[in-house]
Amino acid sequence: MSAQNAVRNGLVRHGIALEIFTLSWTTVEAAVAVVAGIAAGSVALMAFGIDSAIEFAAALVVLQAFRAEQAGRSESGELRALRVIGVTFFLLAAYIFADAAYTLITASRPDTSVVGVAVCAAALLVMPSLALMKRRTGSALGSHMLLADAAESLFCAYLSATVLVGLLMNIAFGWWWADPVAALAVVPLVVKEGLEALEEDDDE
Repeated sequence: MSAQNAVRNGLVRHGIALEIFTLSWTTVEAAVAVVAGIAAGSVALMAFGIDSAIEFAAALVVLQAFRAEQAGRSESGELRALRVIGVTFFLLAAYIFADAAYTLITASRPDTSVVGVAVCAAALLVMPSLALMKRRTGSALGSHMLLADAAESLFCAYLSATVLVGLLMNIAFGWWWADPVAALAVVPLVVKEGLEALEEDDDE
């Protein structure tokens, strides 16, 4: 095996480790956020939980693509991963917009959620570092799918910060509308990331 191949194999193994961690983390994150969101009636917290589930799906596809490369079957894995990541962004944007708009129109007031605050704060600590590691590994590999997945992890951090602000405003001031407004604020970013993932797919 050449030195170049050895380096790439090492980077692929590192990418696999990052995706396995992502799968483990997002499983817990999604479960806690969705349950807390349902209990509190929080659209932003539910959106965060669904984003975690979507990130799980994207990480699974990326992991499968890396496994395929290890087995010498990498021809279509990256393209499929980019398509899946792009589509998941649009699905999330549609859900956030519909649910947040409904919440504002019906003036449905979410309850406070200490558990929701805790899971968002935890994500805000973990996800930026995870996104940075994915970006570095993706750049070293020249992997558009891992770079897109890094963007999704970074978006998760951004969403957790936005949701956290909305939850804290609701707790501190009773500003129930901060929750759906916080959710709507991230929709343009979700759409942008989805378009970029699909554009990368077209370039490939």
